[in-house]
Amino acid sequence: MKTTILTPSLSRQAGGIFEAERRLSQALHRLPDVEIEVVGLRDEKTTADLPDWAPLTPTVLPTWGPEAFGYSPDLVNTLLGTDADLLHLHALWMYTTVAALQWRRATQRPHVVSVHGMLDSWAVNNAEWKKQIVGWLYEHRSLRQAACLHALNDEEYEAIRDYGLETPVCVVPNGVDLPGTAPDRAPPWAETGVPEGDRVLLFLGRLHPKKGLSELLAAWEKVEPNGWHLAIIGWDDGGHEAVLQDQATEAGLTDRVHFLGPRFGEEKGAAFHHADAFILPSHSEGLPMAVLEAWSYRLPVLMTPACNLSEGFRSGAALSIEPSAQGIADGLGRLLDRTFDEWREMGEKGRALVEQSYTWPQIARTMREVYRWVLGEGPRPDCVYVD
Repeated sequence: MKTTILTPSLSRQAGGIFEAERRLSQALHRLPDVEIEVVGLRDEKTTADLPDWAPLTPTVLPTWGPEAFGYSPDLVNTLLGTDADLLHLHALWMYTTVAALQWRRATQRPHVVSVHGMLDSWAVNNAEWKKQIVGWLYEHRSLRQAACLHALNDEEYEAIRDYGLETPVCVVPNGVDLPGTAPDRAPPWAETGVPEGDRVLLFLGRLHPKKGLSELLAAWEKVEPNGWHLAIIGWDDGGHEAVLQDQATEAGLTDRVHFLGPRFGEEKGAAFHHADAFILPSHSEGLPMAVLEAWSYRLPVLMTPACNLSEGFRSGAALSIEPSAQGIADGLGRLLDRTFDEWREMGEKGRALVEQSYTWPQIARTMREVYRWVLGEGPRPDCVYVD
């Protein structure tokens, strides 16, 4: 079974999608009967992150014109040259969708589309008129002609159906790698002078308005948690970090709120390992990798229902917050009212969830069964919905 993975970004510039598509591809590659080839577009972070795809060696293509569209004149011919049985496209709204449609038309072979939260109502309403035009031009055709759409959870499945699509949908989550021994590195906030013994609430992700960070800062000002610091780790998207820093300065929070920039690899692992709790006050997510990583490090989590991990609330691994200043402040108050033993119990429940459902080898095996069904080589898996 030869599968081509097509992505508009092979680097951290894609945010959590980068980790999801990379680790799924690597896990599939390790299965004995799956051959994986990766094709993607070049961006400013590709050279730095390409080694992380090993043992896979992605084909990297340059783009012309606006980066947001990602036009690559050689993409269609490159895809045809892979002679794949199946094409798996990650993400929507870009030229990669156009290329996938042309590949499908030329080969009469099936394609699968991972939507990565991009059909959730918040995401659809963001730049709505542009997406309506793109949808009319090519995106709707790709979504309807796909052999299967890939949703990360039941909430995303419902969003796909609410969008009006009747295409079969497989519900297969993202995964994480379980951390091993404790990292040797000090926590990244140590360099900011956080006193030893003070506690740290960690946010890690893209610095974008949809993540609810402005509301988080407003909540932090309301609560003023004594003995706690807020560590914000992530990459700036569209200048939002400067807006947040100005907000923190105006509110007098600079001694308790620390903007630490992006961290990867061992530095990211050290941040999770040394944090006391994790927060994601997002307005919209597909299935956030950062929450799964926090659970893998046994951290208690505060998150919104929009993170689409309701099993975290049901199991007691997470506290539910609303993406508003008051809603987040209420959640912070509930966290601070708990004892250390109660935090540890939350974290253990999160780790158990990850071990049970969110490791890459088991996710790759499930996706292989989806591929077999799409190719007519096996029965429809339980994770595939056709209604």
